[in-house]
Parts: sequence; structure tokens; C-alpha cells
Amino acid sequence: MTSIYHSRRWREFNSWIECNFNYNCYITYLSGCYSCEWEAKQKKPRRPLCCCSLIDQLFYPWLIVACFMAVILLFTWIETSNEHNGFDWVVFLGTGIWFFWSLVLLSLFWILAIYTSLLVCLEVRMFILFPQILILLVLAICSFFFWILFTYWKERWLTIGLSLQVFAPYIHLASISMMVMLAWPVAFYVIHLEGEGMSRGWNLARSFQKPNKMCNMLTKLRALQVAVVLPFFLILLCLYVVPWGTHSPCIQEKDKLGPKPSFFGHRGAPMLGPENTMMSFEKAVEHGAFGLESDVQISTDRVPFLMHDYDLRRTTNIREVLPNASLKHCGFFGWYFLSTLNAGKWFSHSWVKPFYHMKPLSDADRETASKQKIPKLMELLKLAQREKKLVIFDLNVPPQKHPARSSYIQIVVSEILDSQIEQHLIIWLPGSQREYVRSRAPGFQHIGRLFTIEQLTKENITRINIDYKRLFYNGLREYKAANISINLYIVNEPWLFSLIWCSRIHSVTTDNIQVLNKINHPYFFMVSWLSRLFLHIWVRKILKIEFPYDPAIPLLAHTQAKQKSENIHAPLCSWQHYFQYPRPRNNLNAHQQINR
Repeated sequence: MTSIYHSRRWREFNSWIECNFNYNCYITYLSGCYSCEWEAKQKKPRRPLCCCSLIDQLFYPWLIVACFMAVILLFTWIETSNEHNGFDWVVFLGTGIWFFWSLVLLSLFWILAIYTSLLVCLEVRMFILFPQILILLVLAICSFFFWILFTYWKERWLTIGLSLQVFAPYIHLASISMMVMLAWPVAFYVIHLEGEGMSRGWNLARSFQKPNKMCNMLTKLRALQVAVVLPFFLILLCLYVVPWGTHSPCIQEKDKLGPKPSFFGHRGAPMLGPENTMMSFEKAVEHGAFGLESDVQISTDRVPFLMHDYDLRRTTNIREVLPNASLKHCGFFGWYFLSTLNAGKWFSHSWVKPFYHMKPLSDADRETASKQKIPKLMELLKLAQREKKLVIFDLNVPPQKHPARSSYIQIVVSEILDSQIEQHLIIWLPGSQREYVRSRAPGFQHIGRLFTIEQLTKENITRINIDYKRLFYNGLREYKAANISINLYIVNEPWLFSLIWCSRIHSVTTDNIQVLNKINHPYFFMVSWLSRLFLHIWVRKILKIEFPYDPAIPLLAHTQAKQKSENIHAPLCSWQHYFQYPRPRNNLNAHQQINR
């Protein structure tokens, strides 16, 4: 009773002091007398657990979704840079304007990703007035492009899967490093929440408030701790499990690496000269092309010539010479008119180049490119015969009402035979009338597309020409087992070429021959010495093998020797399936030592 009485008197005394005296003024007076600082220092209020308004709390989950979608779009567009030129060409067909539309989208995705990341991480309010409207706008833009990707560009997701085969080990190591660096901030934040709970619980206990309020506050703090720690440990657990499902052809032994793939110059060397011109093909030969790839059209007077597009707008000066006929199919012109068009000024003098990362032309190359004309198929065949290069081409079917629509195969075969080129240098790609082609030119090498093994065997075809995105997901092992030579198109990025090299593909068709030809070893190549090191430590520490251990000898031999020495007759496990290593030629003494 005495203690209760004294505590009650002390509370009444404190309340009397607070009512009759100003504590802040007293402290300010003392500070001014001793330090000449007469400014009153306001006590900082305790920061609440949530400093956001109700609207910010409602929009924050949508902001997280928008940030995630923007980052995924940015990653997708960066990893599919091999397809940027094809995207620019598709947009050109719709708009008639050649521009680096892929770079425009890349810049847009960068802006969206950076803006949403700043909003999430740094709480920066750019365009402070209406951040919620901008969040909804980002969501709408990202949703639109995701719809485009899932509807029209599904194959880009296949490219993402291939890129992960190359970069997955490095992304895994970087993610683990990031989680290790985040472990300390997360731990400090959890400790801060624990201290906050203890402090607030102590203050509530001293203020004699209702216990329900204290329990609710402590429950919120515990829930926040769980919300921080649980995702962290789940992500860490996933990172430790991911290597079990990771497969990368670039992780192998050096002695198992196959030969470097050969190159087919896609329309020549289109980064060094105007595509489908003699300058482009000569540049491809200079940079070590194994073969030359082109596209063949037929003129109205039955002359095969080289042109990829169905019209002449992009690669000739048809808009200056005959603007009213610029949308006309190129096959409806005669060869005399086609031979007068310039096929190089668009490449040498235009401020928008066909490839944004191509190097500037020298003065001599610019002058040579500006004088290029549309070549005949005969000119390409003579160059291939002189340089002993293979020739592969897409033969476009003439449009309806074309005079050569029913005989274009015969016209092209006759042109090839008239050129006197060695028949084994021709790789015949068109799939129609193969029997006729074999009867007229039995020396041609026939190449197929994504056919079944049975169909290739029936047609006596030992080569295939496939889009790289489709092959890696459709029967790559089956084609290798059947000894089918594989050519993949179009491969421009070094990481993709490295993946193809590690996968033992025979040849590729590329626009970037001047860069890929300089690669002497696959990029992102990893030697599987880590597994050997882990196995060595595992055998030493866990199995406790005392005799000298040679990693070149299978683990089963060591296990048998240990069981024999200890007279253990337990059944052996099936580890030998996972730990078989190539045996060196001089490991006979090691086996004799084990048998002893």
C-alpha cells in the first residue's frame, strides 16, 4: 500500500510540473547560457511503421507488378538482340520507313524499368502530381507488349530459353552473391524490428494502456518480420535447388569441344557491303565464308537475279526512278530495267544503316558500294566457282500471272548448268520437283528443312537447314544420332554462336561473319572442374578413403576396394552411373594398386 501511495503521489507531482513549467524552455535556457545556442531543439517524433497514405498502399502491389513486367520485357528484348534486324524489317514492311525500331523499343523498356525500380526501391516520386496514373500507364504499356509477344512473337521465348542455357550458371552465381550481400541488411532490419517491438512494448507497459493494443502492435511487428525473412529464405532455397535442373552445353571438358562451325554468308556480308550484291559476296569470301547464301527471283524475261524483298523500295533507288511502281513485285520487271537500278546508295549514303552496330565504311568501300547493281545468279555462280565456295539459295516462287510461274525450277537449273560450276558446290534447298533436279543435275547436294528422320532417309537427304530456335527444341539429338549435317540460320550474336559451337553444330548462316570468324574459343565456356573438386573433397572427407585417390578412376573401383579391405558385403549403390570419368591410357598401375 505504501508503494502504491508513493507512485500515485509521484505521478501527480509530475503532472503538476508539466502544467506549471515548460521543460523545453528550461532546457533551451540552460543550453543558451552555456553554449550560446538559443534555438529550441524539437524532439523528433517516432516514425510510424507505415509512412504511406492509403492510396499509396493500394497502388504499391500494382507498382511491384509493373516493375516486374518492365524488367521482364527489358530482359527479353536484350536477350533477343539476334532478332532485332528481322523486327526492323517487319516494321518496314508495314510502314515503308526503315529505322532502328528495335532500339526505340529497347529505350522505352529501359525507361519503364528504371522508373518503376526507382519508385519501388528509392521511393522517388517522379512527376509527383500523378504517380498513380503513370503506374497505370506503365501497366497498360507492358500488358500490350506482353500480348504482342504471346500472340505474334512466341518464338522469342524460345530464344530466352537458349540464352538461359548460356547465362544460367553466371546468373546463378551472381544471384547467390547478391543474396549473400543482402543477408546483412535483412538481418539488421529484422533485429531493428525486434528492438522496435521491445521498445514499444516497454513504453505501452509504462503508460498503463490496454493490453489489446500492445498485442496488436506486437503481432504486426512479428508479421512484418515473417514477411521479410520467409521470402528471403525461400529465394535462397530455390537458388540452391536450381543447379539440379540446369543444363548448359557450355559446361564440358575442353577435349570434348567440337570443331568450330563453318559460315555461310547470309546475302554475302551485309554489314560490309549492300546485301545480295557482288561486293557483299566478295567481302564474305575475304572473311572466310565456307559458302554463300542468297535469294533468287525470276524476271519477266526469265532471267534469275538476286533479291530478297518482293519489292524494290528498300535496297534500290526505285522511288527516284519510277515512284509509281515502287510497290510492284520485282518479278514483274524486265532484266534490262532491273540492271539500270542502283543497289548500293541506300547502304553507303543513307544516314540510317541496315545494322545499328555496323562499323563505318572506308572511303573506298563507300565509293564501291554506291556503284553496286542488282546481280544475276550467273555472276554469283562464277564467283563461287572461282573461289570454290558452296552456294545455297532460297528460290522464290514467281507471283500469279508471271510468265515463268510454272517453269521457274527448270529455268534456274538450266542457269546453274550453263555456268559450268561444279555440281557438288550447289546445295539445293527448294523442296519441289526434287526428282527432276536429281535427273538433270545428279551432283547437287540436297538439303532439307525440319523434316522427320524417316522423311529425310526416304528422300536421301543428309543435310538440313533450320531456324536455330526450332532445332534446339525439336530433335537435335535425333538428327545427331542419324549423322545429319545441320546448318542453322540466322546467327549473329557471339553468345548464340558459342552455344551452337558447344552443341557441335556443323555450320551457321550469319550476317556478322567479320566478328564471328574472329572467335577462336566459345564465349562463356566453363570447364567442369568444380564437380571434380567437389567429388575429391566428398570422397576424402565422407567416404574416408585412405589410399591414394585418382579422379580418373571410377568411384565404384574405390568403393569395391574399401569394402574388400574392410570385409563389407553390403550391396553397392548406383553411384557409378553418375561418377564415371574418362580413363587415361596410363591408369593400369593405379588399378593394380587398388586390386592389391
